[in-house]
Amino acid sequence: MNLKQLRYFCEVVEAGNARLAAQTLFVAPTAISMQIGQLEELIGGPLFDRSSRPMALTALGQFVYPKAKELLSASSRLEFEAKGIAAGNLGWLGIGFTRSSIFSILPEAVRAMQAAFPNVRIDLLEILTEEQPASLRSGAIHLGIARTLGAFTREPDMHYTELFEDPLVAALPIQHPLASRESVLATDLEALPYVSYPKVANSQFARRVLALLQDAGASLQVGHEAKEIHTALGLVAAGLGTTVVGQSVAANNRADIRFVPIADVHARSKVLAVRKGSLAHPLADVFLDKLREQVPK
Repeated sequence: MNLKQLRYFCEVVEAGNARLAAQTLFVAPTAISMQIGQLEELIGGPLFDRSSRPMALTALGQFVYPKAKELLSASSRLEFEAKGIAAGNLGWLGIGFTRSSIFSILPEAVRAMQAAFPNVRIDLLEILTEEQPASLRSGAIHLGIARTLGAFTREPDMHYTELFEDPLVAALPIQHPLASRESVLATDLEALPYVSYPKVANSQFARRVLALLQDAGASLQVGHEAKEIHTALGLVAAGLGTTVVGQSVAANNRADIRFVPIADVHARSKVLAVRKGSLAHPLADVFLDKLREQVPK
């Protein structure tokens, strides 16, 4: 399957017949028929009902058409942006981020970057802290926003900039009696099932939070495991349990959850910016400054 086949197919759909499509594309009608025939042979079925006049799309054609349009649009956008970057008229910045940063410094930093550099394409990729160095090495991203809790391995070829420390707080259903307190103890959280996140094999955050609560004397029962923080908070809001998040997550978050300090858990998570140590990237440096501007005072 190639873009020419898809372009010819979409043009026939939009023109209504192969003759008009050929005129629009400045090719012979036989070229249209050949390309569509090759496409149908490749995917294993007819795209048009040729017994009808005008030709109508088959069920297969109806399935392929919108997806072909999406591919052609993406191809056109890729060509435009790649040419712009090659000519120096456009820039590209890849940012990897842990999901919790979407609640705090990331959105405003992106808005500030876009306002200052409207011709820079910013790609945001959700990537676990543990996986960001590999993405930086591959060039998939230029800067990562990571969250750590406790000791972590600093990769020798990476440069780490600490943005801020983030105390841990308990997320509680607004209707639960614990939500009315100014602070709670770790053992108080035993009153609710614990919602653990993220549910991924190589994330250390969930294990370390539970270990901290256990060190403070809490014996928690994990009632739910969530793949991401949004789901975990949704379960809390539904009254199905409690979880622990960084304090920065609480700002501008759900009104049906109360975020309460945990008096006997003093560990703080750290939010870091991660870059390749050996490769300067001017746009990544500028974005790092934008992140610093959003750090809670």
